[in-house]
Amino acid sequence: MVRPILIVLVATALLLWGGEEKSSQSSQSQTLRDPIYHLPVDKHPRFQAKIVLRSGQEILFCCPKAMFAFYLRPYLYPEYKIKSELDFKELLVKDYLSGKWIKAEGALYVFGSTLVGPKGDDLIPVRNQDALNIFRLKYGGSRVLTFPEIVHKGMGLIEYLDAP
Repeated sequence: MVRPILIVLVATALLLWGGEEKSSQSSQSQTLRDPIYHLPVDKHPRFQAKIVLRSGQEILFCCPKAMFAFYLRPYLYPEYKIKSELDFKELLVKDYLSGKWIKAEGALYVFGSTLVGPKGDDLIPVRNQDALNIFRLKYGGSRVLTFPEIVHKGMGLIEYLDAP
């Protein structure tokens, strides 16, 4: 009599344990991931960046470095159907200090601070010179770059940031 009850208890426990695993797997598969590094974009919200396409589609990134990698080489991601720079409607990054979305083209990017992004060294955006001064007092930073400077340096800079 004890043996059948024990078998039922073990079977029930296995079913419950297997069900929890499936539900956690399904929630993981629903997590929005960065197209470059395949990291969850919501894990580090202050580092988020996004590109809005003319089609209305939004592409979220885990960090500015990933957004620049995409922007500089959109042809590596044919699923987004980007034919020219005109397909980009808006590039946005989050000001690290306020957490608010700002235009990527107008941001200042701090390189060499004590902060580490979701994928290592990154380009930390701030909204203006005043925010830059506050940021540098708190986190340091060896260099400040503008959007055109980053684009000019190209993938060499992104690959340098990704180096171990």
